[in-house]
Amino acid sequence: MSHQILFSRLEALIRADAGSIALLETVRSLDLPDWAIGAGFVRALVWDHLSGKAKSYLDDIDVLYFDPAQLSQQQERTYERALQEQKPQIPWSVKNQARMHLRNDNPPYKNTEDAMRFWLETPTAVAVRLEKDGALTILAPFGLDDLFGMIIRATPAGLEKIDQFEERLRIKPWLSQWPDIKVVRN
Repeated sequence: MSHQILFSRLEALIRADAGSIALLETVRSLDLPDWAIGAGFVRALVWDHLSGKAKSYLDDIDVLYFDPAQLSQQQERTYERALQEQKPQIPWSVKNQARMHLRNDNPPYKNTEDAMRFWLETPTAVAVRLEKDGALTILAPFGLDDLFGMIIRATPAGLEKIDQFEERLRIKPWLSQWPDIKVVRN
């Protein structure tokens, strides 16, 4: 399927889900630089839809942003508390991608989407931002084919850290939660 068709499908799924839009609006209210919500937030929405399942519970909502001027973990906690005040039932996880290269032993990232290139599996490396004008920006450095194909494939970084990729496959409930998933080991 074409690149643009998949992006349009994802946008339609997000816009049709009032809960997803509400979470995006909540994060947008913080006015974080180069922010998006990614990983399971997008992956579960798509896979639940493709599987005909009710919306999955997420064990965290991954909020990404990029601010090289403020690298403290304390700032991330401050943003998490602000989000918790607005939506206390949501398990927020906020990470400044400008410092995550240190934790992940990678070269410095250029921006949020560049940081996602170092994530371990392709269907996780998708995030979305709700712009001030209401437009949706989708960050997908590896495209959306694997996400909509229900394929878990190692990214180039995942291939370099194949033990970590395999460990995530082992500990995440993806294969039991969505039995139609295919794992492709490059």
